Amino acid sequence: MATPHISAAEGAFAKTVLMPGDPLRAKFIAETFLTDPQLVTSVRNVLGYTGTYKGKPISVMASGMGMPSIGIYSYELFKFYDVENIIRIGSAGSYRDWLNVMDVTLAERAVSASTFAQVQGGVAEKSIKPSAELNAAIQRKAKELGIDLKMSVVHSSDVFYSDPSQGTWEDIAERTGSDCVEMESFALFHNANMLGKRAACLLTISDSFVSHVELTAEERQNSFTEMMKLALETAFEL
Repeated sequence: MATPHISAAEGAFAKTVLMPGDPLRAKFIAETFLTDPQLVTSVRNVLGYTGTYKGKPISVMASGMGMPSIGIYSYELFKFYDVENIIRIGSAGSYRDWLNVMDVTLAERAVSASTFAQVQGGVAEKSIKPSAELNAAIQRKAKELGIDLKMSVVHSSDVFYSDPSQGTWEDIAERTGSDCVEMESFALFHNANMLGKRAACLLTISDSFVSHVELTAEERQNSFTEMMKLALETAFEL
């Protein structure tokens, strides 16, 4: 069963998909952590793999950048490939001094000025929650693994570069009531809620607006191992 954006055969994806933004991060995760990973889709070089982790089938597929991109891929995985769980594993910029570079954070909700949910499903709310069940599973596993998992309100922005007329990052953080910023989770949560599926968003802080510390592109691609381990161990028990 191919879609316009995914070339995988029917049944090619596991019930749980880990979803980084970067196709090269998807490749790294599949080749580093999965046994016998198979490339199941590569349309537009958005790579998707299925393998096993401790004997259990797990998939990993890139989402690309931004809500329209993850909106397409997550919808097709949920709707046409019978995926039940998507755990976004991404990067974020911190708005808070208690949320530092390389910290792992779990989104308790995503806030956005995006019209994605309104246009896609008539949902006017600007704050959308992930799956409570999936979040609870991630929190239990973090505690078991001794990972200092920080909960946060995530700002899902439509733009990476905003005009100065829209305010400083401090203004945006105050206006949105958020702790960090990324560009995808609001759309992912909406799709999951609309389709009766489960989604969560794990993020590693890659840069801080407060301290001005930031990781390189290569470090973002390859060094988020704590987040990846937490996502994989959670997926194994779902």
